[in-house]
Amino acid sequence: MNDSKQTKTVLITGAAGGIGRAVVELFASNGWQVVGVDRVDYEEQFPSNGLFICSDISIPESMESIFSRVRAFSGRLDALVNNAAMQIAKPLLETTVEEWDQVMASNLRSVFLSARLAYPLLKESDAGAIVNVSSVHAVQTSANISAYAASKGGLLALTRAMAIEFAPDNIRVNAVLPGAVDTPMLRAGLGRDHVQGGNIHERLENLASKTVNGRVGTPQEIAESIFFLADNTRSSFMTGQALIIDGGATARLSTE
Repeated sequence: MNDSKQTKTVLITGAAGGIGRAVVELFASNGWQVVGVDRVDYEEQFPSNGLFICSDISIPESMESIFSRVRAFSGRLDALVNNAAMQIAKPLLETTVEEWDQVMASNLRSVFLSARLAYPLLKESDAGAIVNVSSVHAVQTSANISAYAASKGGLLALTRAMAIEFAPDNIRVNAVLPGAVDTPMLRAGLGRDHVQGGNIHERLENLASKTVNGRVGTPQEIAESIFFLADNTRSSFMTGQALIIDGGATARLSTE
């Protein structure tokens, strides 16, 4: 059974990215032991009681190695945050099979693999949680981002399926769907010409105007929602759900 006094442990993929760093910092500040995974180095100091693993989750053998290290490090997991993702911004007709497969391996297959490998560790906690970071592109999308949108849509279906299968072992599975959040991935994607502006700042301002709130989100705001879904004391009656965090962008008719 879960000892409430035992330090909780979370595994966060994509830990070195914009949202990932905010998630690492928030969990650590709330007393969680953090295991972070990313294919690039974590440039700042990782939490002293945690573990950072530089590895590529799109490679099945790497996933086996990651979870072997997690088992040796903590022996259990209270939460798994599947945050890592890659985006290829180009027309569907110009997307190669290799690029399509690369996106699916990073964004969707990795979650399937991490769920299988994390399952026994989450079961040990007796109140485990998985949070999958999807995207508003799973429900409403735009041109030249088809592979990413498809992977994030698939992640919603996988979230529901996992929630049903894992419920008997008290493992909850939910998803967050961030909208426009000021991250390196968002800024890189602004070159798709889906928003107007001569420079990055003008494009960010035009993107912000498309939200009801009139601004883009911050990684910290997404991290708060992820923490809410991961923490069993805050969201114990939620599973199989998709939480959209987009400043109201999907609430407005596109014809307005």
